[in-house]
Amino acid sequence: MKIFVSNSAYSDLASIRESYKDEGVPHIGNQFVTAIIEHLKTLIDNPNIGRVVPEFGEERIRELIHSPFRIVYLREQESVHVIRVWRSERLLKLPKNET
Repeated sequence: MKIFVSNSAYSDLASIRESYKDEGVPHIGNQFVTAIIEHLKTLIDNPNIGRVVPEFGEERIRELIHSPFRIVYLREQESVHVIRVWRSERLLKLPKNET
């Protein structure tokens, strides 16, 4: 199983680091990012380990909880695509299609 990380998820990880740096505890941000990446590695052998994201109810859109963060990913046949890494209390919303 291959794991791909979207640009938005990379940005989320960078924001986590920056946020903790701004709070004066950069080592905490670094620890969270390292631990999140290690947690993602569990998807290599167990891609269905995450729960279905309740806001979507779509079998392929899953999440790992790494408190206080939600790691949202798309489960494909032979790959996992990490979409976002958000604070747990944040509700997810799909963008509305504008026509």
